[in-house]
Amino acid sequence: MKKRCGWHGEDPLYVDYHDTEWGVPVHDDRTLFEMVVLDGAQAGLSWITILKRRDSYREAFDNFDAWKVAAYDERKIAELLENHGIIRNRLKVNSAVKNARAFLEVSEEFGTFDKYIWQFVGGRPIDNSRKGLADIPARSKESDAMSKDMKKRGFSFVGSTICYAFMQAAGMVNDHVVDCFRYEEVKRMSRKSE
Repeated sequence: MKKRCGWHGEDPLYVDYHDTEWGVPVHDDRTLFEMVVLDGAQAGLSWITILKRRDSYREAFDNFDAWKVAAYDERKIAELLENHGIIRNRLKVNSAVKNARAFLEVSEEFGTFDKYIWQFVGGRPIDNSRKGLADIPARSKESDAMSKDMKKRGFSFVGSTICYAFMQAAGMVNDHVVDCFRYEEVKRMSRKSE
């Protein structure tokens, strides 16, 4: 049996997410925008709650095409608030639209959102070599800086804890514990992405 981090529980969807996605460096802007929206939607909820709705989110939010989401009007927002496949919280839905607009502005300024977001870790993943789950913090100096800058640029639902979860998911930090079978695999991927 493979040794894993242990935070994913028994749900096969969650185990697969741990085994194939979490911590893998992401440099695709569409995927990064999806992560911004979904991590914001997660605020106050468990990740499995969002993960089970991810396909519904992709459908509801035009496969996270930031240009389309940025153009959503009140009619579209009202439609989203009736969609049982997503978290129907007005603040979170409005945040997705607001964040799409900020995302596009940042992408224009930096050339890509990828260039902007990865600057907070110096352009390469941080290998944290955590021994156990208790060693994994809820935030870091990098996530504090990211949160502060994103808020200044008009993003919402981007507190430091949300930013740190984003960094973990996007592979900006390798927080697989060292005895997890994915730790070394992700570490190798991280070296290749530099």
